[in-house]
Amino acid sequence: MFAKLKKPAIALLVACAALAASTAAAEGPPVSSAILAGPGSREPLTSWTLREDPANRGLSLGWQRGGFQGSRVSVPNTLRAGAFTGRAGILNFEGSVAWYRTTFQAAAAGLYALSFQSASFRADVWVDGHPLGSHRGAYLPFELRSRLGAGPHQLVVRIDWRNPGEQAREGFHRTWFNWGGLNGEVDLRPIGQSELLDPALQTTLGPAPAASQSPGSQATPNATVRVSVQVRNDGPERTIVPEGALARGTQSIPLSFPALTLAHGASTTATATVTVSTPALWSPSQPNLYQLTLAVGQESSYSARVGLRELSWHGGRLYLNGKRLVLHGATIQEDAPSRGDALSASDQDAIVAELKAIGANAARAQHPLDPGLLERLDAAGILVWQGIGPVEGAGNWFSTTPQLLAEAEQQARTAVLAEQLHPSVIAWNLVDEVAGNGRDGAEVQYVQTLARWLHGHDPGRMVAVDVWGDHPPQHAGELYAGVDAIAETDYSGWYDYPQDNPAQLAARMRARLAAMESTFAGRVLAISEFGAESNGLNPTNAPGGYAYQARLLAEHVAIYEADPRLSAMLIWLLRDYPLTPTFQGGSIHGVLPRLKLIEGLNQKGLFKRDGQSKPAAGAVGRLFKALPAD
Repeated sequence: MFAKLKKPAIALLVACAALAASTAAAEGPPVSSAILAGPGSREPLTSWTLREDPANRGLSLGWQRGGFQGSRVSVPNTLRAGAFTGRAGILNFEGSVAWYRTTFQAAAAGLYALSFQSASFRADVWVDGHPLGSHRGAYLPFELRSRLGAGPHQLVVRIDWRNPGEQAREGFHRTWFNWGGLNGEVDLRPIGQSELLDPALQTTLGPAPAASQSPGSQATPNATVRVSVQVRNDGPERTIVPEGALARGTQSIPLSFPALTLAHGASTTATATVTVSTPALWSPSQPNLYQLTLAVGQESSYSARVGLRELSWHGGRLYLNGKRLVLHGATIQEDAPSRGDALSASDQDAIVAELKAIGANAARAQHPLDPGLLERLDAAGILVWQGIGPVEGAGNWFSTTPQLLAEAEQQARTAVLAEQLHPSVIAWNLVDEVAGNGRDGAEVQYVQTLARWLHGHDPGRMVAVDVWGDHPPQHAGELYAGVDAIAETDYSGWYDYPQDNPAQLAARMRARLAAMESTFAGRVLAISEFGAESNGLNPTNAPGGYAYQARLLAEHVAIYEADPRLSAMLIWLLRDYPLTPTFQGGSIHGVLPRLKLIEGLNQKGLFKRDGQSKPAAGAVGRLFKALPAD
């Protein structure tokens, strides 16, 4: 693959591998990261000692200095992933405190970065007994740095996930279980004289050269690819010249960056633009990937698998590589029966396999996804409608103070910078189930501020907002002024009108679509949630039964497929998952008092929590597989 890379790039890859080996953990040889993309020389820290601290006495006992006893665990890790219902589930949901410790070996004295993909909920970090920093909020990557001497060092992390109500008031509400732990990969890497940070890639398609077209053939467009990366100088003032390449098979396309003169500690954006003739474009039917490598001599590097694809939208239509695109899929939750939200590679593979089984070309996520899962979605050609802001749900908005508003904006920006290289991500969804024209001015300001930033920073993706379908605006207000795509929930046949016959339901769904299309004319439109609970406790053809769920979903799909103005239909949801331990279906019992549901479990999935398919999975699969992938 790298046959045509320049010699400095090849030497850099060799040097990075050697450096990673030299910083191996004391317990044994280095372990490869489960995440392909990232800076060079990363060493995942996977082997830890865990000690629970329900009485919160660890600080007074000096556990921040390490030395506490406990059980051996692998990170990512979630505590008590099996306890989600009953008394044990209630105690687990209310949260606790736990401590993790591990050791690592620094090959040489210098500055080192400790990168966390996620920690739920608050993480306090010490190295060799000295406080390094803290972070609040799950599913958001963060990095802490320490200057270390050569030799062994001890890393301690205290995790506090108590009081989910207070977490919500701090801007971190959720519609899933309050899992606690180091639920994302933790990496160590040495910091060299320079750094390459937050790379981004944008592709624009143009006409193919006339000479490349043969009579009767379809022209293959050229791709203009713009690669940008933040370059930081950690050495003395000097001129830095980044290098890079895009490679696929035997093809290698060098990236030429300008020389940058930077003072110590300064950083700037470097940009390279190349034209790729006859590109292998990325799409759901052909998810072609290129290897992107970036380097500054042998000081620093970054690599990732990327896709060349152009997303565009106009007149209320969505296009991928110039071809009309209609999304069909389901919302996914990062959850597994024995691991909670600390998914293993096989758990992530299972999610992708289930999406493929139902014929999905798209998935929706309410919170930023683990980079390992996104890499699998890239490789599978599954497009992602990605939520990045606070998940409030059903018309709520908690980020009402200036501080909380700034933190909400930073939460969204952090997610974008972490995920912007993934070709699968096509929409940044800012709000979950906004009611009307927003709860207050703070919510409006949040959407407007992020929409402006996203249009400037990442113009090749849509800015989206998810509307609570039972309370949509009659006229679109200022909140929607800079929004490209509108998604609405539609629970006709479940929370709304479960006793209606198919003809009545079809009329109601068409009326809701017509209202949305009138209010948001010219925007890309989507149905973000539709579905029904199902289990074996209810008669199969009655609400709550398996056949009822399958039939209702088929009725929705038929209505949505027939509407040419709709660009996406996303089922809620792919697989059953734990919610709050006292969850019993919400408002549905007001209209279906005899309904039987399993407490603590959202059962709207096409698959059960253990991965067993429900009849609805087969019904949806037959319908989705008959639709164009792209």
